[in-house]
Amino acid sequence: MEHHTDAGHFAELQDHHPDSQNQGKGKFLLLALGALGVVFGDLGTSPLYTIRECFYGTHAIALTGKNLMGTLSLIFWSMTMVLCIKYVVFILRADNRGEGGIFALLGLISRSATKISPRQRSITVLAGILGAGLLCGEGIITPAISVLSAIEGLEVATRAAKPAVVPLTCIILLGLFLVQRRGTADIGTIFGPIMLLWFAAISTLGIFQILNEPRVLHAVNPFHAFDFFARNKFHGFAVLGSVVLCLTGGEALYADLGHFGRNAIRFSWLAIAYPALLLNYFGQGALLLHHPEMKINPFYGVVPELLLYPMVGLATVATVIASQALISGVFSITQQGIQLGFLPRIRIVHTSSEMEGQIYIPFVNYALMIACIGVVLGFGESSGLAGAYGLSVTGTMAISSFLFLLVLVNRRRWPLWKAIPLVATFLVFDLSYLGANFLKIVDGGWFTLLAAMVITAVMTTWRRGREELNRKLQSERLPVEIFLDELAEHSLPRVPGTAIFMTISPAGIPLTLLHHVKHNHMLHEKVLLLTIRSVGVPTVPDRERVTVEDLGQGFYRVEAVDGFMQKPDVPEILRIATKQGLKTDPMTTTFYLGRELLLTTGDSKMLRWRKSLFAFMSRNAGTPAAYFNLPVNRVVELGAQVEI
Repeated sequence: MEHHTDAGHFAELQDHHPDSQNQGKGKFLLLALGALGVVFGDLGTSPLYTIRECFYGTHAIALTGKNLMGTLSLIFWSMTMVLCIKYVVFILRADNRGEGGIFALLGLISRSATKISPRQRSITVLAGILGAGLLCGEGIITPAISVLSAIEGLEVATRAAKPAVVPLTCIILLGLFLVQRRGTADIGTIFGPIMLLWFAAISTLGIFQILNEPRVLHAVNPFHAFDFFARNKFHGFAVLGSVVLCLTGGEALYADLGHFGRNAIRFSWLAIAYPALLLNYFGQGALLLHHPEMKINPFYGVVPELLLYPMVGLATVATVIASQALISGVFSITQQGIQLGFLPRIRIVHTSSEMEGQIYIPFVNYALMIACIGVVLGFGESSGLAGAYGLSVTGTMAISSFLFLLVLVNRRRWPLWKAIPLVATFLVFDLSYLGANFLKIVDGGWFTLLAAMVITAVMTTWRRGREELNRKLQSERLPVEIFLDELAEHSLPRVPGTAIFMTISPAGIPLTLLHHVKHNHMLHEKVLLLTIRSVGVPTVPDRERVTVEDLGQGFYRVEAVDGFMQKPDVPEILRIATKQGLKTDPMTTTFYLGRELLLTTGDSKMLRWRKSLFAFMSRNAGTPAAYFNLPVNRVVELGAQVEI
C-alpha cells in the first residue's frame, strides 16, 4: 500500500538515493526503526484475526490436529513466498527513481525502453487505477477491522464487555480521524519504538506456547500444506481466503520504498517483523492443539490472564498505528492521482513546512471517517469484515504482479522465457488467494468490490473527461504564428507588467488569452503561456523542471514538469525561470485562469452518465489558485461554456 505521509519524518535521514552507501549505522538503524512502525503496522497486527478466521466463522475449517498443521504450513509458506521472495527480493528492486507503489510501477511502464501499444497502455493504466481503488478500499477496512479486533480482546477478559466493543471502536476511530488535521510528525517518531515493543511482546508470547508444544514447528514442512488440500479439497481452497489475512499490508513493503530504502525495509522485515509474526502464529497453533475452545480468539488466548488488559491496550495502540499508516497512504494516493490527472483538484494541506510528505486532505479524511465508522456499525464484528479485507489485499497483489511483469519485459528488457515463469509463480499464489476470496463476496467482499468500482469509475471518468475537454479546447485554439502576425498588424496597447496565462496544452494560444484580448483590447508588456504537466517519476530536479522559449513580441512559452510526488507551485516555477533569464516582478504580475462551464450536449463519445459525473466533479473541484499556490489577489478568472 501507499504509506508515504508518516514516513516523511525519516526521509530527511536519507541521501538522494534511498540506499546510499554514505548512510551511517546510526541513521540506518533509525530508518529501520521507522520502517518498523510505518511499513509493518498493518502486517504486524494481522495475528489478531488470521488464525481465528481459519477456524471460526462462516468459512472455517474443522479444528483438528492435521488441519491446524496444514493451516500453519500455509501461513508460513504464504509469508515466505509472497512477502520474502516476491516483495523483499524482487519487487523492491523495481524502484522508480527510489520510489515505490502502484503509481511508481505505472511510471516505470510509461517510460519503458520498449514501445507500448495504445491498447496495452490503456489496459495498464486501468489496472493501475483499479489497484489504487482497491488500496483505497483497504484504507477504509484496515482501521475498522484492526481496531475492532483489538477491542474484541475485552470479551476474552469478560463477556460483559461485549456491548461496549462497537461503541468503543467507533470512539477510537472518531478520535483518530479528528487528529489528522494536526499532522503526524510528532506521533510518527514514536511509531517505531511502540511497534518494536509490540513485536517483542507477540514473539515472546508465541515462544512460551511453542516451548509447551514444539511439534507445531514441523508445519514448516510443505507436505502439511499439500496434505491439507488433499484431505479438504474445495473447503481447503476456501480457507485460503482466511490464510491470506497474514499478508495484509504487504504492499507497504513496496509503497514506502522511497522513504526508507530497500535495505532498511529488508532488515526490519527479516530481522524483526517476519520472525516475530511466525513465532506468534505458531504459538497460537500450539495453544489450539490443547485448547481448541480458544479458537474464538486464539491471539488473546496465548496472553496470561494477568497481562490481558495491558495487551488489549498495546494491541489497540498498534492497530491505531496500522490505521494511521493506511490513512496516510490514502492521502498519498489521492495526491499522486491528482498529479497524474486521475482525480480533480481538491484541497491539500501541508501540515509541516519541513517535511514534504506530511499532508492532510480534509475531504478524503472525513469520507474515510464516515466509511470506517459505517462499516463498523454495519458489520458489527471483525469476522464480518475479513471477507472484504481479503479481497482488497489479494486484488492489489495480483495487479502488482501483472504490472511487475510489464516492467520486467518493457523496462528491464527481460526475455519472456525468463520473466513469465517468475511472475507466473507469484500469480499462482496471488490468483489462488483472489479466487478463494471471491467465495466471500456475499459475506463482505461485496463492499471491497463496490468501493473499488466507485473509485475506478471516478478516476477513469475524470481522466477521459479531461482528454475530451483538451481535445475540444485544442480544436478551438489559434496557432501561435497566426496570432503573433495579427498582433503585429493591429498594434494592441501594451501595459506595464506581466500576464501569465495558465494552459493545459503547450500548443497554440489558449482561449483564455483570446477572450482577454477580445474583451479588454490590451496586453501586458510581457506575456507568459505557462503549462504544467506531470510525468511518471516521483520528483524532477530543478535543472530539468522548467524550459523557456522566447516567441517574440514579449511572448514566452514556459513549460514546467512535476513528478507525481511534487506539488505544483507557480511562484517556485517562476523563480526557476528567472535563473534562465526570464525575470518577472510578483507585484506587477497577473495570473489569468480559465473557468469552463461544461455542457453535456456535445458530440463526445462518453456515456451520458459519465459526462454528468465529469461535469459535477469539475464544478466541485478545488480552485486552481490554491492548487497552484497563486497569490489570490493577483488572479483573474475568465469563464467559457464548453460542450463535451
